[in-house]
Amino acid sequence: MGFCLMANLAIAIEAAKATRPDLKVAVLDWDVHHGNGTEEIFYDRADILTISIHQDRNYPIDTGAFADRGTGKGEGANLNIPLPPGAGHVAYLDTMERLVLPAIRAYAPDIIVIACGFDAAPVDPLGRMMATVETFRAMTRQVSALADEICTGRLMMAHEGGYSEVYVPFCGHAVLQEMSGSPINAPDPWGDAYMQRQPDDAFNRFVADQITAMKDALQRS
Repeated sequence: MGFCLMANLAIAIEAAKATRPDLKVAVLDWDVHHGNGTEEIFYDRADILTISIHQDRNYPIDTGAFADRGTGKGEGANLNIPLPPGAGHVAYLDTMERLVLPAIRAYAPDIIVIACGFDAAPVDPLGRMMATVETFRAMTRQVSALADEICTGRLMMAHEGGYSEVYVPFCGHAVLQEMSGSPINAPDPWGDAYMQRQPDDAFNRFVADQITAMKDALQRS
């Protein structure tokens, strides 16, 4: 939803499944907004795992709750991870390490598909998060290593949101550089300033407690 006229990833997944019906797909959406369209399309299906990391109560304001885990055959195949406004580099990597990667590993997909939005960056006009170029680089490295481990490196990314024309290109380059192994660097001109403005330890502990609560709830389910 949002600015999307068509659900690009859902269309691509269905096209792939038309030739391979047994294909298991894990979708990870790290756009700052909840991936409500992808969630709704696959909410009652077990053959698609949908995960969304997003700013809590940003857009849409009434979707994206952690408690929404799927329905029918799809129960347990949807995972929402709402993070509080201001979450930054530490919180995103902690979320990946303790919630996202274990969920994908347990699901054992044939391919991992990323809705790669860059609107969780500090200067994006539609978000209030603090993910930097190095955050997106590190998350790409994490999920690439997992893809190598569990699905012979099958990883696809599709550019989603990101509305800062001065910062998105650096985020996108970092992701492409990490995926391709390119030696060409595009240094983040605001990297030092944004790292100095990252949340303090008290805030990171607050978010870590929320991540722990979600992890504990998943283990009980």
